[in-house]
This record gives sequence, structure tokens and C-alpha cells, in this order.
Amino acid sequence: MTLQSFSSLHITIIVTDASIKKDIATSISHVYICNHPLTKIVHHAVFVTSTEAELFAIRCGINQACGKENVSKIIVITDSIYAAKKIFDSKSHPYQLHTMAILSKLCQFFTINQENSIESWEYSSCFNWRLHQAVDKNSKLFNPQPIFPNKISWDYYKKD
Repeated sequence: MTLQSFSSLHITIIVTDASIKKDIATSISHVYICNHPLTKIVHHAVFVTSTEAELFAIRCGINQACGKENVSKIIVITDSIYAAKKIFDSKSHPYQLHTMAILSKLCQFFTINQENSIESWEYSSCFNWRLHQAVDKNSKLFNPQPIFPNKISWDYYKKD
């Protein structure tokens, strides 16, 4: 299915991953159109959950995909389908800020054409798929060197 998707100019594939080391989350999104990388996005955040980091990576990828003309289908490939399902969860949860931003972009995407679609595919890291390996490798490369070695120093700095 991925090979078929890579042959179309109207399908965007977003591959995401997140990892957390020393309380610093790394969110990675690689966005592809017609087997060509459109963009690679890397973000770092302090004291966030892995679900929040995954949602942020998905959010960044969807923002990039919705910004391209002629895209009619978005495929989000993640190793955390739980996070992707949170996007469409209407119950109150701590990730609503991200889900609202994603849904706002998707609303614009579907307003352009009601035939547009989005899919979420779960992919396990153990399958060693080339695109996911690149994202996974990038998420684990980051070696954080915190300026403030612990939360107490950070809190003190914020007060100061």
C-alpha cells in the first residue's frame, strides 16, 4: 500500500516518532509526497509525556500536508496508534490543545474537498521498515545536555 501511495502526487505520507531521554522529548515527523521527502521536522520539549510528544509530531506533519496544494489523502504512520486515536476523542483529556489544533487544520482540509481523507496506520519498530527506521534513528540520536540539571533549578530560574 505504501508503494502505491508513493506513486500518487495527491497522497501525503507522514511518518512520526517520539522518544524521551532525561525528561526531554524529541518529536520527529517526516513528510513525503510521491516518494520524495517534503520536510523533516524535529522538536524538543521538556517534561512532556510520550503521548503528547507523538501528538505534536502528528500535528506538525498534518500542518505541512495541509499546506500543500492538490493533496487529497493524508496517511499518518506511527508506532503509537493510541496517540493518533486521541485526535478524534471528544472526551475531555489532557491533550485537547493538540487535538483542537489538528482538528482545526483537518476541518480546513475537508472544507476544500469533502472527498479528502485521512488514515492512521500503526507500525511497530520491530518490522525495520526503511522510512520508520530513519525517523526512529533521528529520534534516538539526540543527546540532551540540560542547562538546568533538575526541576528545582529550572523552577528557581523561572522565578528569577
